[in-house]
Parts: sequence; C-alpha cells; structure tokens
Amino acid sequence: MAFSATGKNEVLSDECGNVYMCIKGRGETPPVVVSAHLDTVFPIETDLSITTTPEKIMGPGIGDNSLGLAGLFGLYWSITTAMNGHKKTLPLAGDLWLVANVGEEGLGNLKGMKNVVDRFGSDVLAYIVLEGISLGQIYHRGLGVRRYSISVQTKGGHSWLDYGSPSAIHEIADIIVKIKGLNIPAEPRTSINIGVISGGSSVNTIAAEASLQLDLRSVSPQALQTLSNQVAMIIYEANQKSGEAIQVKAHTIGERPPGEIHSDHQLVRLAIECHRANGIEAKLNIGSTDANVPLSRGLPAICVGLTTGGGAHTKGEYLDIPPLERGVRMLVNLIQGVFQRGYRNGK
Repeated sequence: MAFSATGKNEVLSDECGNVYMCIKGRGETPPVVVSAHLDTVFPIETDLSITTTPEKIMGPGIGDNSLGLAGLFGLYWSITTAMNGHKKTLPLAGDLWLVANVGEEGLGNLKGMKNVVDRFGSDVLAYIVLEGISLGQIYHRGLGVRRYSISVQTKGGHSWLDYGSPSAIHEIADIIVKIKGLNIPAEPRTSINIGVISGGSSVNTIAAEASLQLDLRSVSPQALQTLSNQVAMIIYEANQKSGEAIQVKAHTIGERPPGEIHSDHQLVRLAIECHRANGIEAKLNIGSTDANVPLSRGLPAICVGLTTGGGAHTKGEYLDIPPLERGVRMLVNLIQGVFQRGYRNGK
C-alpha cells in the first residue's frame, strides 16, 4: 500500500489485511475514521486496462472502489496541503485515521470493517465510508443482507442406464423455480438474487452434486426474516421429497446487519450542508456498505461518494471526471466539520 510513501505519519496493518494511516491531531477530541474498501468483484485475471476521455474514466473497478481509495489520498493531500510552497498540517482537533479495508465485496462479509470497528469501537467522532461513484447519496441506513449456499447431493449415475434416478442439477433447478416464485414485496423493498450456480461433471452423467449461492436483501428486518423462513421451508420440503435419495443442505455464507442513524442526526445534517455548500443536492438513502457495521452497533456512520458514474460491477464501469473536484472538497469540508463540532454519538 502506498500509504508508507506519504512520509512520517503512522502506518500499520492488521491480521485481516486492512491498512491504516494516522494523521496526528491535537488530541483534543476522539479520532475520525475514514475508510474505503480495496477489493473489487472481479477475478484476478481480469484485464484492468482503463480508457480515458476528457469527461470519463472507464475500466473494471474504477469507481467501485478504486476511486474510493484514491479519495483517501486526496483527503491526505488536502489536509496536509502545500501553503506557500511549504508542507503544513492543518490543525485538526483529533487524529484522522485513513483505512484501506478488505472484505467488502462478494463473500468478504464485511470482515475488514468489522476489524476496523473492533479496533476503534465507540471512541470515535464518526466513521465515514467512501464509495467512489455515489456522489449525491448519503447512506445513513444499512440494508440488511443474508447470503446462503444451498447444495444438493444425489447418487448420480449414467444418463441412459440410470435414467429416472434423481439429478442434483434437476433438483436445484426445481429449488430455483420455487425461490423465484416467492412473493417478494415491493414495499418494504426486498430482493432475491441467485448469483452463482455450479454442479455436474459431464453431459452424459446424472449430476451427483449441484449448488447455488443466494442473496436476500430487504430494507425491513422483519421482511428479510420472513423471506429467510420461506427459503428454509423450500429446503425442508426438498429434503422430504425422496428420503435419502436427495440431500439438500443450506448454510449461511454472509450476513450484513442492518442499522441506521436518524435523518436528523448531526452527522447527517452536516453531510447535507457540506454537499449543498459545494453545489450538490444530496439524497438520503439506504445501502449495503461498510457503514452497516458501525451503524448496526449504534455508532455514528455514513457512506458518501466522490463523483457520479455507472456500470458498477461490470467491465463497462465508469466515473465522471467533472464532479470529482466538488466531491473531494465536500469530503474535506465534512471531515473538518466533524472535528469542529466535536460531537460524539449524537451529542
């Protein structure tokens, strides 16, 4: 990590793979923690070449979350700004911790941010999470998420000689149809997604195993629990269908706890003011981000962006260059404002 190239500020890492840098303040207040995840959804062999125009930068992961990481350095350079050709650290009231964290995407289960919050706990003024292309959104509510791996096992066999024996692929397909047929409420907003399917060994073999990965989300913890119960019933019924000939198992592979701070919380109001001061009308929102962790523990946290863009989680991802300057100014104003107001946990 290039944090070490910034000079004398304290740099360290933890057992999880997070990297921390501390810009020392006057020690008059607890610290502020600003974090951006350094993982992406793309496999390691993905071509990460970028394309640049005067208006856009395009490439896998460029906004989610390469820009978030770059925002940590933009914040560092702005706080330790050059004045009259000389480096001078702005007089922050407390320490500012910049954190590049792991485990936000995929099956990471927010493990990096959990370590961050375990380290600092409630002794902070605020947790600020950066997502590159979410400028104009203030996520002060954490969206509840549950993820499952569902597997089916059968005896398998030859596609002709053993025709009629249960196929794990056929059974998992039946489970998928039933999950897709669940009544998903529009309000409160709830979603299901089967993102990965695998199984079988050859075209002429009755599959002995198959599996899927399921993602459930809802703005309502109660609706999320109801949906989880419905999936559990589908698994139960599949196991009852053919005795020991078909074995269906499900286990949790990820859970993002919900949480929120009120829209009238000082941190939220400050974030709105800082957006507006830079010509940006902000929208309060709910999302599944690293902010879920501190929010679920009742700690002051929000997630904000640095510019606009689109195509997240696709190879056509892009960010818009023109709004970026305003986004960085907004972030600097936000950090300075948190220290100036000096509140903690809503006080």
